[in-house]
Amino acid sequence: MEVRNIEIPIIDKSQVESRCVYRFFKRFFDIVFSLIGLFCLSWLFLIIIIWIKIDDRGPVFFSQTRVGKDGKEFKMYKFRSMVTNAEELKHELMKQNEVDGAMFKMKDDPRITKAGKFIRKTSLDELPQLWNVLIGDMSLVGPRPPLPAEVAHYSEHDMQRLMVKPGCTGLWQVTARNTVGFKDMVGIDLTYIQRANLMYDFWILLCTVKVVIIPNGAY
Repeated sequence: MEVRNIEIPIIDKSQVESRCVYRFFKRFFDIVFSLIGLFCLSWLFLIIIIWIKIDDRGPVFFSQTRVGKDGKEFKMYKFRSMVTNAEELKHELMKQNEVDGAMFKMKDDPRITKAGKFIRKTSLDELPQLWNVLIGDMSLVGPRPPLPAEVAHYSEHDMQRLMVKPGCTGLWQVTARNTVGFKDMVGIDLTYIQRANLMYDFWILLCTVKVVIIPNGAY
């Protein structure tokens, strides 16, 4: 799939909202699979919790305000992969941002802990978001949930990402990930929103399993 220089026209929100059957089953599967995931992966949660505690003895979980569907803010949960004062240090690193647009990414980010480097590369730091899926803030599949500071710089075109619930994984994560800039990431997300259906979601979930086993550039 070509993921660069994607141009997506303005999406008709009424068409997105009219997919009632799709949205019903998507929510049904979100609840079922998030419950199964939280139960079956409890052993992995325990291992990661112990590793983070041994690594630097700081908090295990990290919560951050993100923006969801229609601009609604919520608390997103992750396993902590950075030092405890990461947000304060971010301001000092902004000049080294390696992604254009309303997003911050840095390959050799000095804030990442030893345990964090592995769980970020394998996307295991995202597992606590299964709770966000269960309570309805997120979906298993959808666009990356942005920060309020990022949304503040969104254009009308970029705001279309907020037509649907953000996801634990998505088309951007299993294709381009950190190899494209913000503009192309938005294009990929809008491509997903236009084409979204259950089979497409299941394909992205299968690709996510592959990405966990064979990382595709996450950092």
